[in-house]
Amino acid sequence: MKLPNLDSETIDRIIEMAWEDRTPFDAIETQFGLLEKQVIALMKREMKPSSFRMWRERVTNRQTKHLHKREFIAGRFKSQNQKT
Repeated sequence: MKLPNLDSETIDRIIEMAWEDRTPFDAIETQFGLLEKQVIALMKREMKPSSFRMWRERVTNRQTKHLHKREFIAGRFKSQNQKT
């Protein structure tokens, strides 16, 4: 999968957002322009295999990582670093 050229600070922030339970993939897409598949590819490239497997198991089917699966919208936590 083709990933855009990103500096190390941006990669670190994307990884941080991907690990956060409350940050949906939609927020990463809005802020950095990466689709969920691209975030997964980035995580796979940047992480140790065991850490990647642990992360994938953690986010697979997690409702809070997908806005359309969330039961709540109003009052959700929003990081000061997050644009949307």
